Amino acid sequence: MAKEITPREKDYARWYTDVVTRSTLADYSPVKGCMVIRPHGYALWENMRDALDRMFKATGHVNAYFPLFIPKSFLSKEAEHVEGFAKECAIVTHTRLKGVEEDGKRFVVPDPDSRLEEELIVRPTSETIIYAMYAKWIQSWRDLPLLINQWANVVRWEMRTRLFLRTTEFLWQEGHTAHATHEEAIEEALTILEIYRKFAEEWLAIPVLTGTKTEKEKFAGAVTTWCIEAMMQDGKALQAGTSHDLGQNFARAFDLKYQTREGNWEYAWNTSWGVSTRLIGALVMTHGDDDGLVLPPRVAPLQVVIVPIWRNDEQQRATIAAGRELLAKLREAGFRVTLDERDNVNPGFKYAEWELRGVPLRLELGPRDLEKNAVMAVSRLDRQKTSIPFDDLPAKVGELLDGIQAAMLERARKFRDERTREVDDWAAFEREIEAGGFLRARHCGDRACEEEIQEKTKATVRVQPDGEPDDPGPCVHCGRDAPRRVVFARAY
Repeated sequence: MAKEITPREKDYARWYTDVVTRSTLADYSPVKGCMVIRPHGYALWENMRDALDRMFKATGHVNAYFPLFIPKSFLSKEAEHVEGFAKECAIVTHTRLKGVEEDGKRFVVPDPDSRLEEELIVRPTSETIIYAMYAKWIQSWRDLPLLINQWANVVRWEMRTRLFLRTTEFLWQEGHTAHATHEEAIEEALTILEIYRKFAEEWLAIPVLTGTKTEKEKFAGAVTTWCIEAMMQDGKALQAGTSHDLGQNFARAFDLKYQTREGNWEYAWNTSWGVSTRLIGALVMTHGDDDGLVLPPRVAPLQVVIVPIWRNDEQQRATIAAGRELLAKLREAGFRVTLDERDNVNPGFKYAEWELRGVPLRLELGPRDLEKNAVMAVSRLDRQKTSIPFDDLPAKVGELLDGIQAAMLERARKFRDERTREVDDWAAFEREIEAGGFLRARHCGDRACEEEIQEKTKATVRVQPDGEPDDPGPCVHCGRDAPRRVVFARAY
C-alpha cells in the first residue's frame, strides 16, 4: 500500500484528508478551492441522492432545473439575502475572450467589446431566480402549493477549503416551495426537517439534533431556519442540513402573488431547504478510523467484496469459480457486490485496500472454506468473523449488513451522548469547550452576547433543540435571564 494514513490522535485534519484522498473519494482539482469527486465518491453521492430523491417524491415534490447564472440585480432585491452572500459570489462580466501577444508570448484576455450589459452571478443558491420564475407560473390559489426540488451545483467563493466540507463548488439539492398560508409553509419546512433527520440517522447512521438556529446563525433572508446538527469524532459540530421558512420576504421582492378563492391578491409564503456533498465529509468524520472509511451498508457503493484465497493454480481456479457463483447469487438478491480476482497482489493487500475504501462486509473464500461449503464473513466495523454456509448466504449477508447499519448508529449516538455536558457558569463553559463536544447551557438570546461568546471561545449556538421544556436561569455568559438551554460547540 501507499503511505499510511495519519492517525486521528496525531493530526485529525491530516487524517481526514488522507482518508478522503487515499480511499479515492475525491482529489484536489487544478482549480484552486475545487475538488474532483472520483467514481467511488460519486457512487456514494448517487446512493445518497437517490434515497433522498425517493423521500422527496413520496411527499409530493418534483424535480426541475434552473439556470446556473443569475442576473446581478436579482440579488439586490432581498437586502438580507444579498448581504449574506455578497462576499462569496463569483461574477461573469464578459461573454468571450480574445488572443493577444506581448513580448513573444500569446495569452487570452476578456474581449472589451463583449462586456455584459448586466453582469451575472454564478449561483451561490437559487432563491432569487426560482422565485422570479414562480411569479410567472403562479396566478391563482389553484397553482398552490408548488413543491419543486433541483439537484445542481453551486459556487461560493471560499478562502479556506477542505474536501467535501467546504469547497468553492459543490453538489447539492435545493428545494423551493410556495404556499397559500404561513402555516402550510411552516408545515412544509418541518416535513423536510424530518426527512433530513430520518435520512441522516436511518441511512447515514449519523445521529443528529434538530431545532432552530439563532438570529445570528439563520439563513440570510429567512424568518426561521431549522437544522440537523451532528457531532464529529473530534468533538466539533457539523451542520448537516437546513430547512428555512422564508415567510413572504422573497415573494414581496419578486412580486410573487396569487389570487385567493375570494378574489383577493396575496403574497405567497415560501420555503427553501438543502443538503449537499458535505454529508460525505460527515460520513468520513463520524465513522472513519485509522484504517480508512467505514461506510453504512445502506449507502455504501459496494456492500460486499468477495476475496478468493489460493496458494496454487488449482486452488486459484476453484476459489475464483466458487466466488463467481457467490457473486451471481448475491447480485441476484440485490446486493452491491464485487469479486476481487486480482492475482498480482496478496490477500492481505486486498483486505487493507477494501477496508480503506469502507466496504462493510468482506467474504474470504479459501480452500478450507470450499471444503466446508462456507465462506468467512468479516465485518468492516469491528472485524468480527462469521462462517456462512453457501446455502444461507443471501439471508445471512442481509442480516449482517442490517446489524452493521444499526451498530454504526448506536456507536455514533453513544459517542455523541458521552461528549454532551451541561454547564451552568462561565468558568465551566471555558474549561469544557476546550475538551470539545456539545455544551448544553442557558443563553439569553441576545445577539451581542452570542457574538462575544464566539469571539472568546470560537463556540457558537449550533441549535436550539426542538421539543425540550423551558429551563429558566441565568445566561451562562452575561447572567441575564435565559428561558432555556441551547447547544454550543465549535463547528466546521
